[in-house]
Amino acid sequence: MNPHVSLTGGQTADYSAASVATGRPPTAKPRVTRRSVGLILLGAACSATAVLQIRPFERGGPGPGAEAFDETYLGRRIVGTLPAGPEAAGVGAWQVTVDGELLHLMRRADGTYLSMVDHYAAHPTALAAVKAAVAELGDQRLRPHEGGR
Repeated sequence: MNPHVSLTGGQTADYSAASVATGRPPTAKPRVTRRSVGLILLGAACSATAVLQIRPFERGGPGPGAEAFDETYLGRRIVGTLPAGPEAAGVGAWQVTVDGELLHLMRRADGTYLSMVDHYAAHPTALAAVKAAVAELGDQRLRPHEGGR
């Protein structure tokens, strides 16, 4: 009697005396293929990339390398300062103006910034968020800020 029986897909099963005596069907031996190895490696690479992209949120400040700025971008004067004292209570609080009008920035949980002009796009720094807002505004002007804060 041949103890090895071919199954579909090229796998073999072992009909040993123990499997015949117990009445259980033989078990298929798993085959390692190039495709299964490739899928495992692809999954590991994707997981490693995702882990490396996670940045911890820096609490208590606007982030590393944050500096005040005062420059002209696309013909607009953009000024950004980091307030000191009680008004700096917000994490990553910036006072930003475009041509003298206040532009609100918000710091996201991942440490990036977004502006009130385009609150769907995240930018790595406050300056990048302001420049993106100016580019989005085009010829339009910010409305004068009314109310508190």
